[in-house]
Amino acid sequence: MQFGIFSVGDVTPDPTTGRTPTERERIKAMVAIALKAEEVGLDVFATGEHHNPPFVPSSPTTMLGYVAAKTEKLILSTSTTLITTNDPVKIAEDFAMLQHLADGRVDLMMGRGNTGPVYPWFGQDIREGINLAIENYALLRRLWREDVVNWEGKFRTPLQGFTSTPRPLDGVPPFVWHGSIRSPEIAEQAAYYGDGFFHNNIFWPADHTKRMVELYRSRYAHYGHGTPEQAIVGLGGQVFMRHNSQDAVREFRPYFDNAPVYGHGPSLEDFTDQTPLTVGSPQQVIEKTLSFREYAGDYQRQLFLVDHAGLPLKTVLEQIDLLGEEVVPVLRKEFAAGRPASVPQAPTHASLLAAAEKEEAAV
Repeated sequence: MQFGIFSVGDVTPDPTTGRTPTERERIKAMVAIALKAEEVGLDVFATGEHHNPPFVPSSPTTMLGYVAAKTEKLILSTSTTLITTNDPVKIAEDFAMLQHLADGRVDLMMGRGNTGPVYPWFGQDIREGINLAIENYALLRRLWREDVVNWEGKFRTPLQGFTSTPRPLDGVPPFVWHGSIRSPEIAEQAAYYGDGFFHNNIFWPADHTKRMVELYRSRYAHYGHGTPEQAIVGLGGQVFMRHNSQDAVREFRPYFDNAPVYGHGPSLEDFTDQTPLTVGSPQQVIEKTLSFREYAGDYQRQLFLVDHAGLPLKTVLEQIDLLGEEVVPVLRKEFAAGRPASVPQAPTHASLLAAAEKEEAAV
C-alpha cells in the first residue's frame, strides 16, 4: 500500500497572523513538502492543477520534473490533471517526458476540477464536462498505446498520422487514476478501462464513499478486469496532529474556521465526526484511517492533505514528520495484516513493465 501527500496549492492568509505568502513562497513550500515526504519515507507526492487565484500549480509537470531531479524514490503524481480542458496531445507528451526524466516514477489522476470558469478560459463548455472527460481520455489512451494515430472526435481538430513524442518510457504509459468526489460516471470510466479510482472523500461521509467505491468495484468486475476486491482504489484524507489532542484542536481551529472551502460552515467537531478529517493525536489518526477499510475494503493508496488553509510551512513539515515517524509505519503494518493475497499492490512502472513483458512473452 502506498502512502503520501497531496496538495491543492492554495495561497491562503494565515488567520493567526494575517500574512499571505507570496506565490513564490507557496511554490517553494510545495517543493519542500515533496522533499520532506521522501525524507520521512512516504511513497507519493501529488499536486493539483489550477488556473485561477488563489492557487499556484498551473503547470504540474514543471513542478514534478523539478522534484524528480531532487528525489530518488518518490512517486510523482497529480491530484488533478484536467482531462476536460487540457489537450490530450499535450497531456500525452508532457507526462511521457516526465516519465523519462523521473525514470518511471510517475502516475497521474484525471479529473474535471471544481472551477467552472476554467472551461471557457480554455475554449470549452462546462455543460460538456462529462463528455469531454470521456472523449479526451479515450484519445489520450490511444496516443500512449499507438505509434501512429488517426482520430476524429467532437471537441478538437482531427489527427492524421500523428505520433506523440516522446513515446512512453519502455513502451508503458503512466498508470492512471480517475479522481472523483461525486460523479458515478467517472467511477464507471475508471472501471471500463481497468484503471484506478481515487475517491477524494475529504468532504464526504463514509456512506457516500462506500457507494462510490462499491460502484467502481462492481463495474470493474463487470468489465472482466478481475474480482471486485482486485480493483485499484485510492482515498483522500485530512489530518492535523499534535501529541496532545487538545493542543491539536486548539491550534487547528482558527485555520479550519477560516478555510476558504469549509470555513464559516459546520463546526470543527461536526466536520471531523462526519468526514475523514482527523484533528488530534497520531494514535487518533491511525485509528480513523484504519477505519476506512471497513467501508472501502482493502485499497492501494492513501493520500493526506496537510498543507491547506494558510498553515505555515514549519507546521506542515512537522505534520509530515509525524506521519513518517509515528503514523505510516503503523498503518503499513496494520493494513498488511489480513490483507488477502489476491488483492494487488498499487501499480508502479516496474510492475506495469513486468506485466507487459509477461503478456508479450505469452503471445
